[in-house]
Amino acid sequence: MLTNLVDADKLQDSIFTNSHYHPSTSEEQDELNEVKTFSLNKYKIPLEGISENKSYSVIHNDLTLDGNPTLNLASFVNTWVSQSARRLIGDNVLKNLADADEYPTLMDITQRDISILGSLWNANLDEKPIGTATTGSSEAIMLGGLALKKRWQKARLAEGKDISKPNIIMGANAQVALEKFARYFDVECRLVNVSKESRYVLDISKIEENADENTIGIFVIMGSTYTGSFENVLAVSDLLDDIQERKGLDIPIHVDGASGAMVAPFVYPELKWDFRIKRVHSINTSGHKFGLTTAGLGWIIWRDQKYLPEELIFKLRYLGGVEESFNLNFSRSGFQTVHQYFNFIRWGFSGYKKIHAKSLRNARLLSNMLEKSRFYECVSYIHRKKGVYELNEADIESNIDRQFDDESNFNPGLPVVAFKLTDDFKAQYPNVPQSLISTLLRKKGWIIPNYPLPPSEEATEILRVVVRVELSYDLLNRLVKDLIQVVEVLVKSNSLYREARSAEAGSAADSNLIYKLLNSIANDAEGLEDLEVEFKDHLENHHGSFRGTC
Repeated sequence: MLTNLVDADKLQDSIFTNSHYHPSTSEEQDELNEVKTFSLNKYKIPLEGISENKSYSVIHNDLTLDGNPTLNLASFVNTWVSQSARRLIGDNVLKNLADADEYPTLMDITQRDISILGSLWNANLDEKPIGTATTGSSEAIMLGGLALKKRWQKARLAEGKDISKPNIIMGANAQVALEKFARYFDVECRLVNVSKESRYVLDISKIEENADENTIGIFVIMGSTYTGSFENVLAVSDLLDDIQERKGLDIPIHVDGASGAMVAPFVYPELKWDFRIKRVHSINTSGHKFGLTTAGLGWIIWRDQKYLPEELIFKLRYLGGVEESFNLNFSRSGFQTVHQYFNFIRWGFSGYKKIHAKSLRNARLLSNMLEKSRFYECVSYIHRKKGVYELNEADIESNIDRQFDDESNFNPGLPVVAFKLTDDFKAQYPNVPQSLISTLLRKKGWIIPNYPLPPSEEATEILRVVVRVELSYDLLNRLVKDLIQVVEVLVKSNSLYREARSAEAGSAADSNLIYKLLNSIANDAEGLEDLEVEFKDHLENHHGSFRGTC
């Protein structure tokens, strides 16, 4: 993440940036002397260091203010690591993944990981698949996009055609890394608007109008970050086959499987989205999401090495041997590929299936409970019978009765619950901002984002919960209670305010004022000063209907 430098000298006198700790008079003299040599400013390196234990204590205490990773339901990143895996991580944290000659077993384990992933994604060994570890799906997407661009350039140059205007197609629901590729590597990003009719994912009916001879490829997403929905890779491929037959445009697919490529093979084995589809040239995933490793591991595999242009591959000789490399990063710890292999052999196919199936069951349970409350409606649809995407209140009870059925009976997707206040609730309480639910839940420890859907649908805001493996049934039960309780609190607060106000103020004026007041709370009191002025004016105009405390 980019961050601005802090002027340490300017902040020196600020009480909020000064001393990490203030020793009491009872502390040992040597510790007092140590403190004197330690710079009191956090943004400046101290002239002399302090003890290892004290350094640990200073930083540990600072970090206690962060949220609890288990309760961070905004993130797709895995936050559960077994003790045995932690030991392996500690054993290998100093090994450099870039140093193949020094750590041949580490390289072999990485190769095993890639081979396992290739098998899970139905790669054909006769096509010579090839892949690499990355620092995450973001880097993997950059590599996949670069390969598409270079192949397109080579083909165009061979035909004596212009290569100055490459473009790539993706849905407006694309994760920011996909747009970063286009911006960083001078490729026009053709975003296809999503809609309720397209179920907030890539609208296949709009692909052809965006495709031309300069289209280097299309990103298709297995697991939208907005709703967890899978885009239909097979349907996109069929359309591109038809376009090629009619127009001669050969447009390849890169599957962004950051999350879904580690869920679909285990839970939806019959779903065709991977290398079984000839037009899929490459697939990426994040080991640190549903691959269950720590943050910082991604993977990408090409169905055949011919789809990875030779000019992108570097031959490295300065670490003792000769290594072929295609990465944007170089030196990095190799423990994560070890962790991935540990997970593969620890859980096996059946273990991963059980873990992800459990998460999906919990996501369905949460979805059904939210809709049964009548406060919420789910935008995601993994809890609905296959082929059913809209809420029908008559189906709520039957959905609950069959929520533990086999996954094949439901719409495929990630264990993600995207939901919003129902239209009926918003009509009855138009002055209650949905964003306040997220704020109030944060005060209970939960981190649940509230955000608008992609452009063209940004008027609709949703809350989103990623149901990861560590979200136990007990935590889920607590979450449901809290989600319902915060709405009840908002309803009660709204009612109490209305009761305290005289009807002469006018419902429209009151509603607008309540909304602004509550929304300012949700946004950390942003604009509260202006609201105070408006509130005072409102009271002066309707002073007869207001009675302050005695």
